[in-house]
Amino acid sequence: MTTHEITEASLAPENISLNALKVVRRLNGQGYQAYLVGGSVRDLMLGHRPKDFDVATNARPDQVRELFRNSRSIGKRFKIVHVRFDRDIIEVATFRAGRANSVVENEKGEGNESHTHEIQQSESGMLIVDNVYGTIEEDVFRRDFTINALYYDTFSNALIDLVDGKRDLKSHTLRLIGDPESRYREDPVRMLRAVRFKALLDFKIEDLSAQPIHKLGYLLQDISSARLFEELLKLLMTGCAAQIYEQLKHFELFGWLFPDSQRTMAHYPTDELIKAVLESTDRRVSEGLPVTPAFIYAALLWYPFVNEKKRLEKEGSSHIEANNEASNNVLAKQQLFTSIPRRFSVPMRDIWYLQFRLSNRFGKKAEAILKHKRFRAAYDFLLLREQAGEKLNNLGEWWTLYQNKDEAERLAMGKKGKRRKHRSKP
Repeated sequence: MTTHEITEASLAPENISLNALKVVRRLNGQGYQAYLVGGSVRDLMLGHRPKDFDVATNARPDQVRELFRNSRSIGKRFKIVHVRFDRDIIEVATFRAGRANSVVENEKGEGNESHTHEIQQSESGMLIVDNVYGTIEEDVFRRDFTINALYYDTFSNALIDLVDGKRDLKSHTLRLIGDPESRYREDPVRMLRAVRFKALLDFKIEDLSAQPIHKLGYLLQDISSARLFEELLKLLMTGCAAQIYEQLKHFELFGWLFPDSQRTMAHYPTDELIKAVLESTDRRVSEGLPVTPAFIYAALLWYPFVNEKKRLEKEGSSHIEANNEASNNVLAKQQLFTSIPRRFSVPMRDIWYLQFRLSNRFGKKAEAILKHKRFRAAYDFLLLREQAGEKLNNLGEWWTLYQNKDEAERLAMGKKGKRRKHRSKP
């Protein structure tokens, strides 16, 4: 074990969560080892204020639960404990150990009987059972990147670095611990994490860690759609989504997450619209404005929806029927890859449907559209479609003028363009 001493000033102690310190100190006070670990230590060393704090300990989950009434166990593959302080959650994980497909007797249950635990992998190499506990020296080699494998001892003010994570932090390098391909196979989400850290931290991915990603994207199919949705939120809502999108394309991962969107790029300005929406999202994040996955997903799946709607109309469906069926079909198919909770899919549908209603600028219909609860989102989406290159006869400009007029002026604008009914020739 290599221990590097650091000064308080270099770690900015005011950026450490008091709740995280409470957890560490209570565990220490009961004779357990406990350290801050992972992204929080990484961010502290980079001079950032971490949003989340993780604790690693030799205390077993049941022992942690006994110390903290405000806690609950989560996870199936590997049990961890969440200690809750109002909205602040400190994640506590027991040191991991063991090798793939090994059997270990390492936990005492009720009556002090031994529980046998197994580390199991799928045929592709993905870990599916991983409840094996060990020491800090073993735990470090079960973590992903060296920069996330630093342990901070709050009591002695010491940094425990077993994998040269501090060196990689200084050189702004992302390096997997162990054989990169094997580590990606253990958990394919690590490929998405590599892309995210590269953009978020402005780090480079070490060559050996980058090379396997291009050929392993298909492994993402083995990850649950719910987990992929949560990972995508981290990718797209952190303020550097446009950069991450380019990296997803570069590493050939995007098509495994959004296959229908990938296919439409040859015939629609899909790429341009996604870029425009993600750049807009990043600006809003930087300005502290709210962003929603519904708007982002509406853009990601817009042209698959348009394409499916055209197909259904060609087969004889009415405009309304095609709208409903196309949205159902596109969303159902995407659910196979990344889940979309109903709280986001409903506003997505509204944004899509309003795109067609926005072309109706005549009479009282325009006023009704203006009062729709999703108007602003639909209007912003319309402008981004125009920015992406869609020819919409200056529809965005018309709606920009319309919403900035008073009621009488809006009524006049609606009448001005009102279509007249023509009598059929005898």
